[in-house]
Amino acid sequence: MDAEAPRLERVLKRDRYVVIGGLVFVGLASWLYILLGAGLDVSEMTAMPGGGPMTMSLAWTPAYFAMMVTMWWVMMVAMMLPSAAPLVLLFATVNRKTRQRGQPYVPTGFFAAGYLVAWGGFSLFATFLQWGLERLALLSPHQHVMQTSSLYLGAALLIGAGVYQLTPLKQACLRHCQSPIAFITHHWRQGTGGAFRMGLEHGLFCLGCCWVLMALLFHGGVMNLWWVGGLALYVLIEKLAPAGPRFSRYTGGLLILWGLWVLVDAGMTT
Repeated sequence: MDAEAPRLERVLKRDRYVVIGGLVFVGLASWLYILLGAGLDVSEMTAMPGGGPMTMSLAWTPAYFAMMVTMWWVMMVAMMLPSAAPLVLLFATVNRKTRQRGQPYVPTGFFAAGYLVAWGGFSLFATFLQWGLERLALLSPHQHVMQTSSLYLGAALLIGAGVYQLTPLKQACLRHCQSPIAFITHHWRQGTGGAFRMGLEHGLFCLGCCWVLMALLFHGGVMNLWWVGGLALYVLIEKLAPAGPRFSRYTGGLLILWGLWVLVDAGMTT
């Protein structure tokens, strides 16, 4: 048994490096995919009936729809994985301790997979929403920015996001995201299925915390890298900073004021 101890310790250290390396690799690969254009190709653009250069849109074929789901999913991974990393690493640490005690070991990938499935569901919803907004001529897809063409919609997104920041649901989900140890303590489940379900539950809490913020991409531009990076940084600060809940409420008030300003601007330009 004593002879096995050093070997077991080496295995556990290797697993820790694998988890950290995996998080870094997935994060960097996701950001690289976005920076390279997320698979979008200007040459594939086709004019819609009655359209001109400024009303061109990519045809919504099944292949294009799948590409948009992938784009949204990879973007969510890039934006959300840094803030989820502490819980993923904590899960891996608890798993190492259970392995040391001779209990069944569950690869951290099952937990991460559950988390990614939650955001995959949001990505599917966001793609349908993008399709609907384009059909209603409320989203301008040209120049790969995919930004709302309606000031009223932009104002509604900002005000809606601001109001949601102040709701008890937002604050409750944020508390769960800010407390990895509490989550592990109260939601721990055995086995691979249990690990996947834990990841899915955490993903749903994370989704409840940030889904409206992600919807702001339709205001600033789905492929606007400044908006993508800014929202990712905001989410990281909100979840990891001790003053995150208070910070989120201040942000809610600012978003509401911003939305009202856009609404007034929209009224003055019509």
